[in-house]
Amino acid sequence: MVFDILTLFPAMFAGPFSTSILKRAIDKGIIAINLINIRDFSQNRHRTVDDAPFGGGAGMVMEPEPIFRALEAVREAGGGKPGPVILLCPQGERFTQSLAQALAAEKRVVLICGHYEGVDERVRSAATGEISVGDFVLTGGELAAMVVVDAVSRLVPGVLGEETAPAADSFATGLLEHPQYTRPREYRGTAVPEVLLSGHHARIARWRREEALIRTLVRRPELLSTAELTDEDRSFLRECATRIDRLLIKE
Repeated sequence: MVFDILTLFPAMFAGPFSTSILKRAIDKGIIAINLINIRDFSQNRHRTVDDAPFGGGAGMVMEPEPIFRALEAVREAGGGKPGPVILLCPQGERFTQSLAQALAAEKRVVLICGHYEGVDERVRSAATGEISVGDFVLTGGELAAMVVVDAVSRLVPGVLGEETAPAADSFATGLLEHPQYTRPREYRGTAVPEVLLSGHHARIARWRREEALIRTLVRRPELLSTAELTDEDRSFLRECATRIDRLLIKE
């Protein structure tokens, strides 16, 4: 899978993409990341890519011409098929695990990193979609691009390795993930739940499912409305809700 990232600050990506899991995936040729400096497509001698906004106002706006030229270069390098072109901006669709899964099915994804006060509105016409990583504003799209690349890459087969299953991650099934434990068996007065030491796979699987249901009910109850639940899950949740109601009445 190939990520083409259009940015004014390619040096920002050196750390995140040169360590740990992403570096191994790049070294193995499972993913490739191309950093395209938008300034290289400026046609003035100072390589400027921004200007004051029409109508006045604070800050500068990224010009459309260098971005369009950069996109055309990416299309040419990709044989005319760059895949989805995503503009990273606060007004975009909220980035979710399901959206990451959809992008992971693509062979190539182009990410446009805005900066300053944003990009010229006409750049939106070149994008096939817009993504926001949250209801807040960053200094630029570079950090958002890192988040998208990381979340999508770990869903590409081979990136995490055979022993790690992204299908069990939080949000992958519509629920938050169950608690995890490792050695030591007891630490500062808290012991690992006995069921995890039992070796009984069916009991362990059910415990993990119930813990995921409880954690989601308490922390993100809105996720339950769209999660894939069995009749057993629903019965367990009703029982939990009843217990919570009783506790609240006692208080």
